[in-house]
Amino acid sequence: MKVKCPTCNIDVVWSADAAFRPFCSERCKLIDLGDWAAENHRIADKTAIDNQLSEEYLAELEQEFMAQDNEFFQH
Repeated sequence: MKVKCPTCNIDVVWSADAAFRPFCSERCKLIDLGDWAAENHRIADKTAIDNQLSEEYLAELEQEFMAQDNEFFQH
C-alpha cells in the first residue's frame, strides 16, 4: 500500500521497512513536528467568547472567593 507523505506529497510504501512512515524521510517528519510545535496545525476552537460575559463571570468568581476569606485575593 502507498500513502502520500503529509509534508511533501511523495508516495511512501506503507511497510515495516519504512522507518519514517507516513513520512518519506526524517526531514519531513521533523518539519511536521516543528509545525505542530509552532501551533501551525491545530484544531480550531469554534466556541464564541463573549468578553463582557467572561469579565462578569470572573468578577463573580472573585467575589465568591473573597467571601470565603481566600488568602489568594488578600492584598
